[in-house]
Amino acid sequence: MEVETTRRAGAREWAALAVLTLAVVLLAVDGTVLSLAVPALTRALDPSATELLWIGDSYSFALAGLLVTMGTLADRIGRKKLLLIGTAGFGLASMLAAFAPGAGWLVAARVLLGVAGATLMPSTLSIIRNVFTDARQRTTAIAVWSAGASGGAALGPLVGGALLEHFWWGSVFLINVPVMAVLLVTGLVLIPESRDPRPGRFDPLSSLLSLATVVPVVFAVKHLVSDGADLVALGSAVVGVLAGRSFVRRQRRLPVPLFDVGLFRVPAFAGAVAANLLAIFAFSGLLFFFSQYLQLVRGYGPLGAGLRELPITLATFVSIALVGVLVTRLGRGRAIGAGMALAAVGLAALAVAEASPHYGWLALSLLPVGLGIGVAMTLTVDAVVSAVPPAKAGAASAVSETAYELGVALGIAVLGSLITVFYRSGLVVPDGLGPEVTAAARESLASASAVLTGDGFAAAAHAFTGAMQWTSGIAAVLLLLAAVVAWRIIPSTRDVRVVDARR
Repeated sequence: MEVETTRRAGAREWAALAVLTLAVVLLAVDGTVLSLAVPALTRALDPSATELLWIGDSYSFALAGLLVTMGTLADRIGRKKLLLIGTAGFGLASMLAAFAPGAGWLVAARVLLGVAGATLMPSTLSIIRNVFTDARQRTTAIAVWSAGASGGAALGPLVGGALLEHFWWGSVFLINVPVMAVLLVTGLVLIPESRDPRPGRFDPLSSLLSLATVVPVVFAVKHLVSDGADLVALGSAVVGVLAGRSFVRRQRRLPVPLFDVGLFRVPAFAGAVAANLLAIFAFSGLLFFFSQYLQLVRGYGPLGAGLRELPITLATFVSIALVGVLVTRLGRGRAIGAGMALAAVGLAALAVAEASPHYGWLALSLLPVGLGIGVAMTLTVDAVVSAVPPAKAGAASAVSETAYELGVALGIAVLGSLITVFYRSGLVVPDGLGPEVTAAARESLASASAVLTGDGFAAAAHAFTGAMQWTSGIAAVLLLLAAVVAWRIIPSTRDVRVVDARR
C-alpha cells in the first residue's frame, strides 16, 4: 500500500491551481458556447442537417471516448507534458475551427478539439491531486476547480452572447487562442511534472475497448434525443454495453490494467462516481433547457439570458468557502448528501417560480441549486481522486470526467425527453392552423415560435412553462433520492485516506 507524504502547499502551488482552473473554465465554456453560434454559422457555411449534427456532437464523442486513455497516458508519460501538448493542440484546433471554410472542415476541427480536451481535463485534476497532498488544502483546491467547471458551463451562454453581438461566429473559437497561449507559458513555469513511477505496459486493446464503450453509449443517448427510440439507438447501446463488458473482463486479467475496475468495490469511489453523475445530470439538463425558457418564454436575448443565469455561477463560487466547514461538521458522505438535498430544494422552488412573472423569484431559486451542486460536485470529485494513490490520479480523474460527460449527455437526453412529452401533452393548438403548422408547433417551442403568433404562441409558451415545472420537480425528486443514497453509502470520513482497492 502506497504511503502518501503530506506537505502544505505554498504560493507556487496556488498559482499553478489558477492556471489549471483557467484551463477547465475555458473547456467548460467551449462545451456550451457553440449552441448560440449555430444560427450564424449555418448562414455562413450552409451545412446539411447531418453536418450540423456532427458539428455539435463530434467534440463530445472524441472527448468522452478518449478520457480514460488520456488519463492513463498522463500517468505514464507525465501529466504536465500531456497537459502542455493538449494546450497547444487545443489552441491550434481552435484556429482551424474559427476560420473553417466549410462544414466538413469544422467537423474535423471539432474532433481535434475533443482530442485535445481529453488530454486537458484529467491532466488538470490529476496534477491537483499530486500538488495538493494536504487533505484540507486539496478539498479547497478541488472546490476551486469544480467551481471553474460548473461556473464555466454557466458562463458559456454569457460569453457566447457577448461575442456574437459584436463579432462573427468564429469568435467563439478564436477566443480560446490567447487563453491557451497564456496557459502554455504559465504552465511551463508554474506546474510541476509528475507521473506514475511504475506505470507498466500500455495496453492498446484496452484503449480501443474503452473508446468502443463510451462513444456508442453517448451516441445512443444523443440519437435518442434527436430521433427517438429506434434500432440505431438500441444497436449503439448494445455495442457499448458489450464493449464495456469486454473492457472490464480484460482489466481484471491484466497484471497492470488500463484502469483498476476493482476500485468500484470501494464505497467511497463507486458512490462518489454515481453521485457526481447524478449531480451533473440535473445541473446540465437544467442549464440547457433553462436557457431556452429564458429566451423563448421570457423573451430575453442570448446575452440577457446569460446574465440572468449568473446566480447559479455566483452560488457555485460561494460553495468554495463552505466545503471545508461541511466536511469538518458532517463528514464527506453526509456533506455530499446535504449538498444534493439543497439543490433538490432549489429545483423544487424553481418549479414554482417558473410560473411567476417576476425574475426575482427565479434568481432566488437558482442560488440553492448552484450552492448545492457546487458542494456535491466538489466533494464527489475529491472522493474519487482521493480514493487512489497519487500515482494513479490520472486514471481516477478520467473516470470522474467520463461520469461528468455521461451525466451531461443523459441529463439533456432524459430531461429533454420529459420536457417534450409534457410540452406536447399540455399544448392546446388553436383550430384552423393546418396540419403542417400544427406539426411544427407540437415539435418544440422553438419550432412553435417560427409558426405561431399572438394567443397561439402564448399557449405554446404556457405549455412549455408547465413542462419545465414538471421536469424541474422530477429532477428535484431524483436529486433528493441521490442525496439519501450518498448520505448512507459514501463514508462520512472527516479526513482523506488513500485506498488501495487491490490489497
